[in-house]
Amino acid sequence: MTIGVCYFPEHWPRERWATDAAQMAAAGIDVVRLAEFSWAVLEPERGALDFEWLDEAVATLAEAGLDVVLCTPTATPPKWLVDERPEIRQAAPDGTPRAFGSRRHYCFNSPAYREETRRVVSRMADHYADQPSVVGWQTDNEFGVHETIRCYCDDCADAFSAWLRDRYDSVDHLNEAWGTTFWSQRYPSFEAVDPPRPTPAEHHPSLRLEYARFASESAVDYNRLHVELLREANDEWFVAHNFMGDFEPLDAHAVSDDLDLVTWDSYPTGFVQDRRRGTPTMDELRAGDPDQVGLNHDLYRGTNDAPFWVMEQQPGDVNWPPTCPQPGEGAMRLWAHHAVAHGAASVLYFRWRRCRQGQEQYHAGLRKQDGSPDRGYTDAVRAAAELADLSEDDLSHVDAPVALLHDYDDWWALSAQPHAPSFSYWEHLRTYYRALRERGVQVDVVHPETALDGYDAVVAPSLHLADEEVADDLTAFVEGGGELLVGARSGVKDPYNQLHATLAPGPLASLTGLRVDQHESFPERVERAVTFADGTDERTLSWRVWGEWLDLAAAVPLATHSDDLAEGKPAVARNDVGAGTVVYCGVWPGADLAATLVDRVLARAGVATTRRLPAGVRVNRRGDLTWVTNFSSRSHRVSGGEAVVGRRTLGAFDACAVRTPLGELEVEVEADGDERA
Repeated sequence: MTIGVCYFPEHWPRERWATDAAQMAAAGIDVVRLAEFSWAVLEPERGALDFEWLDEAVATLAEAGLDVVLCTPTATPPKWLVDERPEIRQAAPDGTPRAFGSRRHYCFNSPAYREETRRVVSRMADHYADQPSVVGWQTDNEFGVHETIRCYCDDCADAFSAWLRDRYDSVDHLNEAWGTTFWSQRYPSFEAVDPPRPTPAEHHPSLRLEYARFASESAVDYNRLHVELLREANDEWFVAHNFMGDFEPLDAHAVSDDLDLVTWDSYPTGFVQDRRRGTPTMDELRAGDPDQVGLNHDLYRGTNDAPFWVMEQQPGDVNWPPTCPQPGEGAMRLWAHHAVAHGAASVLYFRWRRCRQGQEQYHAGLRKQDGSPDRGYTDAVRAAAELADLSEDDLSHVDAPVALLHDYDDWWALSAQPHAPSFSYWEHLRTYYRALRERGVQVDVVHPETALDGYDAVVAPSLHLADEEVADDLTAFVEGGGELLVGARSGVKDPYNQLHATLAPGPLASLTGLRVDQHESFPERVERAVTFADGTDERTLSWRVWGEWLDLAAAVPLATHSDDLAEGKPAVARNDVGAGTVVYCGVWPGADLAATLVDRVLARAGVATTRRLPAGVRVNRRGDLTWVTNFSSRSHRVSGGEAVVGRRTLGAFDACAVRTPLGELEVEVEADGDERA
């Protein structure tokens, strides 16, 4: 397990580099990321490639015992290149080219930019092929940040037409699959299909879904170009990319197929403000939402079933959210342990020093701009020391008993036609994830095509485009004794984003033992209710945004609507299939309903759990250790087992690891002895 940092030597005088390197080593830092935005320094004019400064920086770090991860510098094409070859620029939906002046202003499908990419990446890779301190590479930086996955330039229009030609037998096949007779949208040729540029009303949902697929695959193919060049130079390097949190436009599963290592960039206090609904609490402004961060940890761990890295970890206050609160005392250490508990093999803080110029001057580093330690420095030093003492057995692979199914195609299809302003695929999925994590259950977030035979339970919140193959796989899982929980809006459409000829859940109808008779949506502020009845347990529980009226065949009702037009109609139902059980939830459940459904699935599956954890507290089992992380400002007492990291009395924004099985662990809120988990 390593702790690292992102460093920009080109921002600082050379006489400072050795001091920085020595201080990094003294802090317990093992690995340093360099050069992701350095093209203009590496090549100030065409052909004048200057590696001397980067050679010196790499050597200085190596002398201090630090490994280096280099980055291909293509996220920031320099001004001379933009002026010389302006066709490399992306275009906004209205066709306006993206101007020079920030980053990510290039097009994945630009032949000119691919040519320039081959040139600069191959030169860098060849130059460092025999440098032993360079252990790996990051391709580019944060593909798609600033809404740059989907470009609408003429190069993309041409590439889209070619992509469709490869995907469909003929343009008649496309017209039939999409249903382009609607609004007289039939296409006479593949070349006639334009990107979804501005139009008076919404675009055809099939076009929007296919363009989302095309744009993502364009980034996947561009990333593959980097990977192939790097592996050709040195096949012992690992090749990685740094993904982002709660990020919809890029299929991380597909990109990861070409990578050795998956990494992502974690900024908890920003995420609760700019990519999650609702007003964050003060605790969340200080430390973030453990389930928002945790879901991304588990997604990126699940993309290639291996330990992942956090390539950028928030080091303090940051510049880009709406507001910039200081993290809670100890939060930067908490985030490192939270990542490790979810399976991270390395955590790199972004960045070493606060920058004195440019757009990120208000982004903290582990050290201030004058070189003195900032608040995150002490946390990073402590986390590095604690993690260095752990054994290989303590940090073995995460063994998750539950799979949460996630597919970008479903996300894109629901985003293209949400049918409710408040419906969010990702927020809906996180409702179920949160219910699992409140019980201390470790979760793999995986694609629906993943083999499921190693899991005790599977949760599928919205298999919107489910087909017969997915239905067959899930049926085999349940018949073999697996427990399955399926959420609303599943099996609604075919892969082209047309409604199935049969009622939802389409191919899943036989498995679930029901059909969806009607559906309705409401503003998020409107709370609806169901009556849940399972044996002697009868309660009224809430739901929001989306609700379905179910017509049961083989299934038996677990909950019925309590309100208005839908009163008495089934909302949740259970169907026994073979040796297992499937539950279908036709509403977006409130927290208590989601917890109730998850509890029963886990109990039938025999999955070990805690009691429901206090707000902000999460438990993870990895190897021989159980981590307890506290994202709240309340103190808690952990009972059971030997404390290996930290203390069993958890303060605000604190973490510990204990050597005890999950089922023997208890967490008590110190201020209120009645609240236990």
